[in-house]
Amino acid sequence: MTTGWEATVEAQIRSAQERGEFDGLPGAGKPIPGRDLPYDESWWIKSFLEREALPTDLLLPTPLQLRRRIEQLPDEVRDLPTEESVRTFVAELNAQIVAWLRTPTGPRVVVRPVNADDTVRRWRADRERTAAERVAAAAVEPATAPPKARRRWRLPWRRGR
Repeated sequence: MTTGWEATVEAQIRSAQERGEFDGLPGAGKPIPGRDLPYDESWWIKSFLEREALPTDLLLPTPLQLRRRIEQLPDEVRDLPTEESVRTFVAELNAQIVAWLRTPTGPRVVVRPVNADDTVRRWRADRERTAAERVAAAAVEPATAPPKARRRWRLPWRRGR
């Protein structure tokens, strides 16, 4: 038994079908994606993250996000151009850590501020290592360009010699 508003909705759907408004919709005649998969309560958030190409780290609680950023710190500062920019990056991360420590939320996870001097020391060592690798690679590779021909300049009054 249908109520008055259900009958009205059904009538509108039927008339739209007759007008052909549902023809040519994307996915028409195809199976519903994920229908054979077991039920997942968070299917909608997973599909949203996939559709919008967002990182799954956004789902982590704040302390775990901070720990992840601390773990990835060497990779994040590797391409920074100056020591000052590395220190600024670490200072911003430490400000976020201190803000969380003042009002902790989420699971109780140990998160400590990062030592900027240690980070700069690792950054310098990494830069020196990559520079040494580049020099070693350049020394091993043979010169691909042909040697320049020596140009002999003659003074106009010494042509005969």
